[in-house]
Amino acid sequence: MEKVIPGVTLNSGSVMPVLGMGTAAYPLVESEEVKLAILNAIKNGYRHLDTAALYQSEESLGEAVSEAIQIGLTKSRDELFITSKLWSCDAHPDRVVPALQNSLRKLKLEYLDLYLIHWPLSSNPAAGHALFLPKDSLLTMDYKSVWTAMEECQKLALQNNVGLKKSIGVDNFSCKKLQTLLDTVKIPPAVNQVEMNPVWQNLKLRDFCKANNIILTAYSPLGGKGTPWGSNAVHEERVLHEIAEAKGKTHAQVCLRWIFEQGVSLLVKSYNKQRMKENMMIFDWELTQDELEKISKIPQRRGLPGDIFVSELEAAPFKTIEELWDGEV
Repeated sequence: MEKVIPGVTLNSGSVMPVLGMGTAAYPLVESEEVKLAILNAIKNGYRHLDTAALYQSEESLGEAVSEAIQIGLTKSRDELFITSKLWSCDAHPDRVVPALQNSLRKLKLEYLDLYLIHWPLSSNPAAGHALFLPKDSLLTMDYKSVWTAMEECQKLALQNNVGLKKSIGVDNFSCKKLQTLLDTVKIPPAVNQVEMNPVWQNLKLRDFCKANNIILTAYSPLGGKGTPWGSNAVHEERVLHEIAEAKGKTHAQVCLRWIFEQGVSLLVKSYNKQRMKENMMIFDWELTQDELEKISKIPQRRGLPGDIFVSELEAAPFKTIEELWDGEV
């Protein structure tokens, strides 16, 4: 029997499954392997699928969606919730719509359910879709004008009921940067996708988002071990293994269940069939108050400090990691 993942209603009115399948991989994975993994995810009940221009997985995801519909794993595109993201080279007012249209072409879809600004900075368009951007390409984002372009796309989507995106949001925005948007925008961000796990619990940002009706979505819920944006800290945290052993659960399940119990949605990325199934088995049990207290006492540190977006060059938007996160480090 197919498992049904709970949903959360966004401030746009759309319902987003609280557990999604991520497709960010390092190093990059062959497109056929990505497609097969997404097909397996859909077969096992995942309905929220997350990609980005940066990940180079949009074409594979689109192919998987098309095949899933063709072979009957899902009845229609409308049963799926698909997210993609605007990379820094396209975070300029005149490049937002073309970037989104390019993502839709790669996905072979008429619309996205959610489109996010990937990081709170722009870069020289010539730098392209690279994670490790040249330091001299980093630029300050004009939040208001870029967000206005995002808003216009959502308005067109809602008016025509096809094309572009149904909801808009951000990635990696601090409380201060979110407040900057909220002070000037007409349509507030529906989602802020950020690093969150038992070793980086993001309490201040969670409270801010909850108070402003913005859904927080956790990436790297298991710490992103083996990636440039993660660390081994979550895997090495002994208290999580002790709780898992006592409950007869996996270490990963304890981490994912903890995030879910914080009222946060989450993305998991595993191409392993068994772990893909295990990651869904978090909705019919609970952590005890004692276990929650133990997790709350875990020493905190970011897995992704974001130093790749920091530069002392004059044009750079952030000279220090503290500036990037507005002191939330």
